[in-house]
Amino acid sequence: MSQPFEASRSLTALEQDSTIIAVIEMAQSKWLAAAVVPGIKRQPLKRLDADAESLLKLLHRWRKEADQAGHPIRRVVVAYEAGRDGFWLARWLRIRSVEAHVIHPNSIAVPREHRRAKTDRLDTELLLRALLGWLRGEKRHCSMVAIPTIEEEDAKRPNRERDSLVTEQTRIGNQIKAILTRFGIRRFRLKLRKAEQQLKELHSAEGSLLPENTRAELFRHLARLHMVREQIRAIEKARLQKLEADRDKKKSPHAMVHLIARVVGIGVETADMLVNEVFSRQFRDRKAVARYAGLTGSPDESGKRRREKGLARAGNARVRTGMIRLAWRCLRFQEGSALAQWFQTRTADGRGNTRKTMIVALARKLLIALWRLVTTGEMSDGIVLRPAS
Repeated sequence: MSQPFEASRSLTALEQDSTIIAVIEMAQSKWLAAAVVPGIKRQPLKRLDADAESLLKLLHRWRKEADQAGHPIRRVVVAYEAGRDGFWLARWLRIRSVEAHVIHPNSIAVPREHRRAKTDRLDTELLLRALLGWLRGEKRHCSMVAIPTIEEEDAKRPNRERDSLVTEQTRIGNQIKAILTRFGIRRFRLKLRKAEQQLKELHSAEGSLLPENTRAELFRHLARLHMVREQIRAIEKARLQKLEADRDKKKSPHAMVHLIARVVGIGVETADMLVNEVFSRQFRDRKAVARYAGLTGSPDESGKRRREKGLARAGNARVRTGMIRLAWRCLRFQEGSALAQWFQTRTADGRGNTRKTMIVALARKLLIALWRLVTTGEMSDGIVLRPAS
């Protein structure tokens, strides 16, 4: 699991006379590196190929220049914004004794002009100012992202791939239904085993067979749908096999999946998503858990004006969506629990807007309750569990 860390500020004292501080603006083919190098008046700015070895050579060159200027380097700090490159570069640099950080893009304050200059050079200056403030221990300059291990990243892939496949399955099904609807066919069932055979004999509302090109298109859609379903089943089967293999390991992520899946109303899919997206991390407190999921409010206060702008939505969108769905299921399957009773009490006025607002609050409370369950074993009042198998 990832080790806990302070995202909002550095806990290590900054000795700027012996530290190289560098940032990278990353693109697909080129990187732009800027740095503050002790003993050098200019601020180095170098465009290089998108290659880690070239970056490491550049850092060694800057270290040599600082040594020649009479400033021996004891610390090299490199940071870049989280993006399509992910975390591989940070892990690669850390193995080579370079302190690497990944900056959360939404945590950096930018000018609010409608039109403003934006270039890679200006972006590196902005990143460098934010990183310097973070290294000095000052809050609200930027926030860092926890860098996962390869194993932690890999554990997220099955759930995310399955979500994409389910979306693709729905899209293909809707395309087939839309094509059939144009011929007056509304009751064709795609889930039948003989769907392909029935499609060959299908007649339009006018009594004629479907046109040749339309039937060919529908068969191709059915073939893709069959392949997607097979892939979904393969992912689910592989997950169940891993869960069974690690059933006896009490402190593994799979043990947490088994524990959460015992809660009535939560399936293996949701439990797996929560463990790999949230509970595999270590959080300081319950507020940090809610913030990570983006289930906290965004107040807007200025002078006498006081209002709420809704969810911050700065956290993990996958977790936030899943928890709101789970909150609605909780009302059905855990209606005797303290959380469900709390929701019913506060929505007694019957207004739709109240229920919409309070379901988010219930999702936040439910996420915190599940976090306490897997970390301390504390069970929320009234929660019903399935028998341990």
